[in-house]
Amino acid sequence: MGNIFVKKPKITDVDRAILSLKTQRRKLAQYQQQLDAVIDAEKQAAKDLLREKKKERALLALKKKKVQEELLKQVDTWLINVEQQLADIELTSKQKAVFESLKSGNNAIKAIQSEINLDDVQKLMDDTAEAKAYQDEINEILGEKLSAEDEEEVLAEFENLETQMALQDFPEVPKKVSSSEQVEDNLDLPDVPTKAPVAGEVVEEKSQDASAGVSAATKVMEEPLPA
Repeated sequence: MGNIFVKKPKITDVDRAILSLKTQRRKLAQYQQQLDAVIDAEKQAAKDLLREKKKERALLALKKKKVQEELLKQVDTWLINVEQQLADIELTSKQKAVFESLKSGNNAIKAIQSEINLDDVQKLMDDTAEAKAYQDEINEILGEKLSAEDEEEVLAEFENLETQMALQDFPEVPKKVSSSEQVEDNLDLPDVPTKAPVAGEVVEEKSQDASAGVSAATKVMEEPLPA
């Protein structure tokens, strides 16, 4: 169920004028159709009367037709005026809407401007100019060329830094001994002689080795063979 308390839109004088003009336009259009029908009928009647040799009545029908045509011209003029008034009202209504929009926009601009303090604007501009000047000064300092002495100091510092970085990149000395080195350390090797052997000692050692070999061979031959 709709809300019976909904407020209806207010009908203005402009709305009433537009409604009246549209009503007249509709009536004039209907009147045009009626006149067109009458004109066609009078024209057809004149033709029929001429066939019947009734010239006076045929002439009267043509006169009625002429009167209706003049009236139709007047109705056309009225209809054009009504159409022009409707167009003017529509144009004026749009102009008013545009005017109201411009007025609202102008009021909004004034409201915004009223919230802006001119002193604050001036202070902001001064702060902006000061910040720009400071930045320009920094850029000017950074943009200055270094002297020859400064260039040498920078180059020496660069070489020193490069040397430090290279030393940091060297691999560290391993703290643990590899497994191959441990094996070599565990081998029980004979001591290296500290003096050269005498020739007689060498011959005697060889004789003792030979005698030991002969005695071992003789012992093997004397042992009985197994049954």
